[in-house]
Amino acid sequence: MATYHLEIVSIDGLEYEGEVEKVLLRTVDGDVEILARHTNYCTGIGMGTAHVTFADGKERKAACIGGMLSVMEGEVRILPTNWLWSDEIDVERARSAKARAEEALKDARLTKEARVRAEAKLYRALVRIGSAD
Repeated sequence: MATYHLEIVSIDGLEYEGEVEKVLLRTVDGDVEILARHTNYCTGIGMGTAHVTFADGKERKAACIGGMLSVMEGEVRILPTNWLWSDEIDVERARSAKARAEEALKDARLTKEARVRAEAKLYRALVRIGSAD
């Protein structure tokens, strides 16, 4: 399969740079798979599990939360707000965050803003748990 150059740069720094066969990730418009020779494209990233297939055919997963995806002239850049490779995810911490968010959502007195924040924390925790190896 044909390959292309991918850069993943999060707030924490360079997460990956090299050749890949494909990337599958969640965007604000749904799941998108980027293959070699993809048309120029730019979109916001949603929250979900990203799948990166490297030039040697091996795949690696990551929890990808927010940011931008850019495909320009064959160069692909993922600029996530948060990127955690599956082997870096602290599952117990994610489960604790999930439990705290679920507990917070039980409070009928939550403001709309607090509810939205708690829902986002719950979804983020679920993405991390689902992305872990």
